[in-house]
Amino acid sequence: MLKGKPFVKWAGGKRQIIDKLKEYAPIEFNTYYEPFVGGGALLFELSPKTAVINDYNKELINVYECVKDENKFQKMCSELNSYETKHSEEFYYDIRNKDRDKNKFNKTADYKRAARTIYLNKACFNGLYRVNSKNEFNVPFGKKLKVNTYDGQNLGIIHSYFNFNDIKMLSVDFEEAVKDAKKGDFVYFDPPYDSDTDTFTSYTEDGFGKEEQKST
Repeated sequence: MLKGKPFVKWAGGKRQIIDKLKEYAPIEFNTYYEPFVGGGALLFELSPKTAVINDYNKELINVYECVKDENKFQKMCSELNSYETKHSEEFYYDIRNKDRDKNKFNKTADYKRAARTIYLNKACFNGLYRVNSKNEFNVPFGKKLKVNTYDGQNLGIIHSYFNFNDIKMLSVDFEEAVKDAKKGDFVYFDPPYDSDTDTFTSYTEDGFGKEEQKST
């Protein structure tokens, strides 16, 4: 079976140690829960038939939802093709600054927001996702002359996986995301870095600091 792989770079991604993680995963389980899905390395590697995935970052979950939806998926890819053609430092900051006008941004079509998230991830400095206290993306330009925003075959595999299996997508607090977990389910907890700086904790305007780490 062809398996998808992460299509965004996410802080703390586990692609490089996926074989080690698999050693600790149960051979059989009912529902797979991942309350901090991020780039989804273990999700795609295990490809469970029933899963509940969650991330408090609503823009990331919106991307997953658009990859799943046939119409939004096609429109998102078309938007990304256009972004690749227009890519420049000036264009990057124009796209990045779209969330400064909250009223206008909140009315933006889901697929356009998804394309923006992927493009910024590929074109920003070091693939970081960081927002300020106003929930505005604030990572600087990554200086790339060209960007490849997506692998069509990989996204196609993920699109099919989402549609031929029971994959529920949430953007809620991690405790809420796993409240229905039962004996026989597999819950993979992989919270953001425990860091003394905001470099790896500013995924949302509220952040995910030491107190949140303790509560996991």
